[in-house]
Amino acid sequence: MWWEKAVFYEIYLPSFADSNSDGIGDFNGIKEKLPYLKQLGIDAIWLTPFYPSPKIDNGYDVADYCNVDSQYGSLEDFEKLINTAKKYGLRIIIDVVFNHTSTQHPWFQSALESVESEKRNWYVWKDKPNNWESFFGGLAWEYDEKSQQYYYHSFAKEQADLNWHNPAVKRAIFQILDFWIEKGIDGFRFDVINNLTISENFKDNPIDEIGRQIHQNDVNQPGVLAILKEINTYIKKCNPELFTVAEISSDNLTVINQYIGLDLFDTAFNFNLGSQNKLNLDYFVAQYRAMNSVSEQLPTLFFNSHDMSRSWERLADKNKDIYHLLIVLLTINHGVSFLFQGEELGLGDFLPNKLSDIRDIQAKNKYFEILPNGDNKKALDQANLVNRDRSRGMLPFPENKNGWIGMAKVNASEKEIFTWYQELIGLRRKEGPFLPLENIQVKNDLLSYFSGDIQVILNFSEKAHQVELTRQTTWQTLWTYNLPYFEKNKIYLPQKAGWIGKRIK
Repeated sequence: MWWEKAVFYEIYLPSFADSNSDGIGDFNGIKEKLPYLKQLGIDAIWLTPFYPSPKIDNGYDVADYCNVDSQYGSLEDFEKLINTAKKYGLRIIIDVVFNHTSTQHPWFQSALESVESEKRNWYVWKDKPNNWESFFGGLAWEYDEKSQQYYYHSFAKEQADLNWHNPAVKRAIFQILDFWIEKGIDGFRFDVINNLTISENFKDNPIDEIGRQIHQNDVNQPGVLAILKEINTYIKKCNPELFTVAEISSDNLTVINQYIGLDLFDTAFNFNLGSQNKLNLDYFVAQYRAMNSVSEQLPTLFFNSHDMSRSWERLADKNKDIYHLLIVLLTINHGVSFLFQGEELGLGDFLPNKLSDIRDIQAKNKYFEILPNGDNKKALDQANLVNRDRSRGMLPFPENKNGWIGMAKVNASEKEIFTWYQELIGLRRKEGPFLPLENIQVKNDLLSYFSGDIQVILNFSEKAHQVELTRQTTWQTLWTYNLPYFEKNKIYLPQKAGWIGKRIK
């Protein structure tokens, strides 16, 4: 399938490219940047939600699944983007959010009218709440004064969870999928799809020894896989070429892998690798081996997204040599590669320095949780620890002025870093992506591995290293960084250097 070798580029739409100077990225801005993306070498674009929304959760609270928010343009603008992308040989997948709707969605507004409403059972209602907590903090139940019942929201109270026990909900979702497939999209990214509330026993979640709730009965419930198989089977019947990728709200590889495979998702985001808090090569090797242990599943490779601190700071610690070596791990190896807008420029985090600059509801909730017990600075510091705004700053394109959010931190080496991505994506297209890695080893921050006739050696350390290569073999250098050199059958790598070679038989 086309996606097996693809490099995807995630566009967080409001922060990408503003074509009409209103401070918000839009479809026409993306269309104008298609030559830029083609030059970078990517194969496909993933668009974050662009639907009409109150923006409580920056678009992940959908108020109309079959339209576009006027801030981003019109349906006609979206269709022009799809058609123009195809001319550049670029595919587009879109985010779909089927765990919940905005409370402003007509379905929920109808459900509020009466307990007898046709749409009442499209959501989850209880006379008495259990102890389930929202993933954004606080109780996951909101009281409705009129009906004297509580509705369930696994995220913000403005994001009411759909009741997937109701067959009418599933039929409505299939109609939505049809709508966007007919527009010519190439696949779907499913948001927090393992959070579908399908358990009807509503048992309280257990509490650990330090008082934290364990989300045992509100995610990954029995029956969810059967529903997801129906969804994926339906999509593939519409078009076998359509790509599906799941966001599973877990960094547990065993949990993630449950959602990939026959009649399930083509792949899922490997947060076990991509969201690590700091660079640990031993951990990377262990996770990568585990990700490739299931032969029929193709893992994902990413170090950035709209929900985490940028890898320039989080993994590379602002060291461009380390950043370059990380690009190798991201782009050329076995798996589906996902870039996030701006990482090709080495962008750093946007970090708000006052409450009014925060846009992320998760960070706002944390701020007000801390404020009664501390001062403003402490509340801001704690809020920024969970703040997803870090990666969502406006990209430093000339047209992005006076944005809805602050500017991402610019890297002085952005042009150089762009060429690194170009070069390595080009190598992936020519020689790879490399097969599951063989003889992968880490010693003294020196990472080396084989993939068929390819050998990769990356020196992450502050010291020079020498590596003995296979005797009586001629090597063609495919990529090099920081001037490693050969002497007889040995290769000498200065600090933070790398080399990729191909054995010539």
